[in-house]
Amino acid sequence: MLDPGGLIAWLIVGAIAGFLAGKVMKGGGYGLIGDIIMGIIGAFVGGFLVSMLNLGEMGFIGSIVVAFIGACIFIAIVRALPGRSPV
Repeated sequence: MLDPGGLIAWLIVGAIAGFLAGKVMKGGGYGLIGDIIMGIIGAFVGGFLVSMLNLGEMGFIGSIVVAFIGACIFIAIVRALPGRSPV
């Protein structure tokens, strides 16, 4: 069962990371829900990369940084797919 505090933290990290990734990747953001979704997917992508590099625990700020980097990678991959509208 999900801890409500953990779920809120995921949403906050996702929103911050998605918002920042949308701005850095030359987009205007994706709205609150879109930013959260991009950030959460970015957290999974970034978390996968961090686990492969054995970098250990990152803390709250580190989680935002990892999710931001993952979201940027995810946005770049989606934009590179043929036949897709730009995200």
